[in-house]
Amino acid sequence: MPLPIGILGGTFDPLHYGHLRLAQELAQGLGLREARFIPAGLPPHRAQPLASPQQRLEMTRLGLAGNPLFSLDEREIIKQTPCYTVETLLDLRRELGTLQPLCLFMGADAFLGLATWHRWRELFDLAHIVLAQRPGVAGIARAAATLPAELREALNRRLVHEPEALHDKPAGAIIIQLVTALDISASQIRQELAAGYSPRYLLPDAVLDYIQTNGLY
Repeated sequence: MPLPIGILGGTFDPLHYGHLRLAQELAQGLGLREARFIPAGLPPHRAQPLASPQQRLEMTRLGLAGNPLFSLDEREIIKQTPCYTVETLLDLRRELGTLQPLCLFMGADAFLGLATWHRWRELFDLAHIVLAQRPGVAGIARAAATLPAELREALNRRLVHEPEALHDKPAGAIIIQLVTALDISASQIRQELAAGYSPRYLLPDAVLDYIQTNGLY
């Protein structure tokens, strides 16, 4: 069985150290081959990003540069229709085969709303789900009682505690991993820029330089 590949999707409007550190820690902690960043073109669950698809792609490229553990996947950014995670994973399966373990990175808050996602039940057939949990924040286990019954049953049935479980099968498990609590958000960075403040040290210098050169936000 090949080493698992991590998948981190998002608008990356802009990419920041919260994204990068989360992917680094999850990929290292779970023994993954790589962490693949997939910028969304037209996200279906949120407003259209402020930066253009090409600008967000370039910011992501700049932020990932120099880290051999990271790779950039452009498949969503070029789509002219809404980007649904299940369709991206199906596309990856067609490309990588049925035996390649895939690990979909997800925040705990996103998992709480998973039952509203397009064809969410199929996700478990296509990838493992890795829930990033920040220390000191109420976790999934504590919030399980608030989940829809079907999602709560999936969590109870699929939850594993050892990273090795993600290596043994191509998909189907859920694991909760602690990550460093970096309270950084893209909206915070955009607000600081709009107010004339510097967001330096919240995101890579190369990304900030690109934002300033192109007058973004």
